[in-house]
Amino acid sequence: MSSGLTDALQTMPLIAILRGLQPARAATVTNILVNAGFRAIEVPLNGAGAFEAISEVRRAVSGDIVVGAGTVLTPLLARQAQQSGAEFLVMPNLNSLVMEEGRRLGLPLIPGVMTPSEAFGALDMGAFALKLFPADVVQPQGLKALRSVMPKGQGLIYPVSGIEPHAMKAWFDAGADGVGIGGSLFKPGYSDMEILQRAESFVAEWRVIKGFST
Repeated sequence: MSSGLTDALQTMPLIAILRGLQPARAATVTNILVNAGFRAIEVPLNGAGAFEAISEVRRAVSGDIVVGAGTVLTPLLARQAQQSGAEFLVMPNLNSLVMEEGRRLGLPLIPGVMTPSEAFGALDMGAFALKLFPADVVQPQGLKALRSVMPKGQGLIYPVSGIEPHAMKAWFDAGADGVGIGGSLFKPGYSDMEILQRAESFVAEWRVIKGFST
């Protein structure tokens, strides 16, 4: 079911991508992000302890967030992610086998796309949203062009890669529904205070973009 993810992203359309998150630190980092305003957290699977970290994130703030698995490359990883507590799946690519398994598991799917063909193909396969990747290559102009050929109101799009607070307005203006934020928000070497400051910076900028504050 996608209702939890939908509610989370309507509240705060910024997805925190925690690559390299260690299980022992998962609860602390999760609480920092939730207190800053984040509601959707993605733990990529290409890091040691990723499945355990997903479980720890899920346990840390029950009901207040949704946690998903990223870099889901195979149907087996999709199943293992769900067993660990993942509530949505994110992929760097469009893989029909992973999409099929994700649908069977009933999980919202966010495949990586870069071209119109991939975007339309992903929607045909039942994508909940599209991960525009790598965003620092596509740029807002590329998203605007993609939006121009997609039916109005169809397809949630979340640019990922190289997103910084000062760049978010250009992405929203170009038609993004939200953004995925990785190394600009979290790296294993960042201190808790640094993560908090970065998280608050992104949330504050989003609020300015939406006119909630000045």
